[in-house]
Amino acid sequence: MHIKPKKSLGQNFLTDKNIQHKIIQACKLGPEDIVLEIGSGRGDLTALIAQKVKQVYALELDWRLYPLLEASLSAHENCRIIKNDILKFDLDEFLRNNGVEQKIKIIGNIPYYITSPIIEHLIRYRQRIGRAFLTVQKEFGQRIRSCPGSKAYGSFSCFVQYYAKPEIIFEISRNSFKPVPKVDSCFLSFAFREQAPVRVYNEESFFKLIRRAFNQRRKTLRNSLQGLVEKARLEAYLLGQGIDKNVRPEDISLEQFASLYNFLEPAARIS
Repeated sequence: MHIKPKKSLGQNFLTDKNIQHKIIQACKLGPEDIVLEIGSGRGDLTALIAQKVKQVYALELDWRLYPLLEASLSAHENCRIIKNDILKFDLDEFLRNNGVEQKIKIIGNIPYYITSPIIEHLIRYRQRIGRAFLTVQKEFGQRIRSCPGSKAYGSFSCFVQYYAKPEIIFEISRNSFKPVPKVDSCFLSFAFREQAPVRVYNEESFFKLIRRAFNQRRKTLRNSLQGLVEKARLEAYLLGQGIDKNVRPEDISLEQFASLYNFLEPAARIS
């Protein structure tokens, strides 16, 4: 049975068997692991996961693929197909209803066009996830793990690194997928932090400050935050921290952003 991938769902099936086995090896799956797979597709990778773990929940949105999934997973009693959209999926409620108390692993070859929303969604459930492994666009993976001073570094880099330690495990050629996408991919892991690396008054307004700083990244930090704080006050702060007053946002680390935010917050309304 041939199912044509849906462009509207961002479907690119991973068909390279070597890469599939490389993913399984990288995830270091064990017999006590419980896995939620995002976008199980035709079930090729799902079947390999099932051979290694206690339980796998195969999450798939495309109803056309269910017969293929059921056929592919029929020999594995520890597989359960979940007909749902990850962005609408209440992971905490699902695990609670199924008596799962341990932290689970997430594995997914996810659509490029909703990568950021999916990662944000998983972060909301980070207390239930031990580790997440995602196949993402190569450039996106580089942006997630980038450091200050890099052109790829931005507000989303800061957001993810506040909650997790991202790592590119290996790169994947576009030719490993069908249909062949226009870009290469990478296999990315997220180890969610037990505790944030910095302390801030309020996480929501902290990230608003960072997004505002990067909103016009060609500007200096002083100009990006114009109207939020007096220039003279900001310059005095930067001087006190040993930071050039003409520094740009992409040269400010997460720790420095936290220090700046904690300095500004008592006197500023960050919105």
